[in-house]
Amino acid sequence: MSTEPSAPNQISRRHAFKQAAGVAVGAAALGSATVATAKAKGTAVSKGNINQSIVHWCFQKYWDIEKTAQIAKQLGCKSIELVAPDTWPTLKKYGLACAITPSHMFVRGMNNPKHWDECLGKLRKAIDATSEAGFKNVITFTGYGDTTKEKEGGSKVDPVEGAKNCVTGFKKIIGYAEKKKVNLCLEMLNTRDATHPMKGHPGYQGDHTDYCMEIIKKVGSPRMKILFDLYHVSIMDGDIIRRIGELKDYIGHVHTAGNPGRAELDDAQEINYTPCMKALLEIGYKGYVGQEFIPTRDPLKGLTEAVKLCDV
Repeated sequence: MSTEPSAPNQISRRHAFKQAAGVAVGAAALGSATVATAKAKGTAVSKGNINQSIVHWCFQKYWDIEKTAQIAKQLGCKSIELVAPDTWPTLKKYGLACAITPSHMFVRGMNNPKHWDECLGKLRKAIDATSEAGFKNVITFTGYGDTTKEKEGGSKVDPVEGAKNCVTGFKKIIGYAEKKKVNLCLEMLNTRDATHPMKGHPGYQGDHTDYCMEIIKKVGSPRMKILFDLYHVSIMDGDIIRRIGELKDYIGHVHTAGNPGRAELDDAQEINYTPCMKALLEIGYKGYVGQEFIPTRDPLKGLTEAVKLCDV
């Protein structure tokens, strides 16, 4: 896992993972109650055309891995993602996958050769674990273009140079991913929302779909994919449905959240998720859709609504 800095706009998912250690007894009680509620309500998936996954960092404030697995199973989700390999025995106990494996984090990425040793080491380790478990995807990032605030000493990278560095860096590891039959999924992140460290990432270099796709195409491997996060794409690029069609051969994983706010997929946000999910089916997408929103109300109710909405 990463050791990214925790400056206001540079908090990693690993930082979010650490919050689980401080969850109070009341939250544990809530977790037990929500499992019971889920059982009472029954599954949220009836069609099952979309393989749905729960992104644990969004819900770990309320539920540990065991409770999240129980809820996932009850709702009809098939995965809990971005969790470390030491949690996978619990997932497998409930017949769940880890749809995408964490590796390095988004501040120090492949756009800067000074971070290649760290990133490539973590990618190789994640690829090995993913392959051994029979899973398919590992997440990766361009990194920030300006990391001058890093405690260990940072640097600035020009966007053109950063893209070239990413291509060169990924070519050092993509052959290994091919051998292990694992996809590397490059995530595009928005740089516009500076209100919260996990709602936007000012300074992230791969903040447009076309920029990330240029890197992916130049790496030139069927194992190099894009992580198509509808929330981030909506903020930076829009035109989601058309882009889904254009990128049908490159989408390796999908994330959801409401825009603005990275909250529930409800009427307070602008993305029309039903046709977006139908667009994924139209291109023959067989991967996972990870629910990655930050709850602002009852987490189980919001998750249940999101899973039902995406079940097209």
